[in-house]
Amino acid sequence: MGADELSAMLWRERRQLELLLFRLETQLLHVRAGSWHWLKFTAADVEKVLENLRFDTLARNIESSAVAIEWRVPANATLPMISSVAPPGIWPELLQEHHHAMVLLLEQVESAVAANVEALLSGPIGAGDVRLTAGQPGDVLAPEATSDAANAADDVMLLAENANIERALAVTRDCSLPLLEEFLGLA
Repeated sequence: MGADELSAMLWRERRQLELLLFRLETQLLHVRAGSWHWLKFTAADVEKVLENLRFDTLARNIESSAVAIEWRVPANATLPMISSVAPPGIWPELLQEHHHAMVLLLEQVESAVAANVEALLSGPIGAGDVRLTAGQPGDVLAPEATSDAANAADDVMLLAENANIERALAVTRDCSLPLLEEFLGLA
């Protein structure tokens, strides 16, 4: 019964990793398309998945500890350790399959995080500083230039855009999963 619960928790954790990967890839598409206004939603989506994933990780830790103790290895045993002492039958193969799939997903998530951070850092934050100073008081504006009210509205939009980018960057950088890495034997 304990191994069944562990396997079910591993499936849930895998689905959460897949969803995290999807959310990160969606965010990256918006960043590359220049759809900065959607980042407030993509960041919230990533945060929600991370929250669910961290909860599932804690629940899986409880199940894996119980199985580890039942199979006479330390309660903090890694998934490879647990699969190596699993009783003959389906469990060694199934647990190794979970391990392989989760390592692959974790690598994909890490790549997506790196791509997102790079894209977010090269976004309009740096260019935004230039855009903010281009319409400052004292600048000589051409007659066809927009009004001060339009410049102020542009500045507010730019500040909101930069705030969305900063939040998305903070959330993306928070995608480290040390408990999962440890459980998979990667830490």
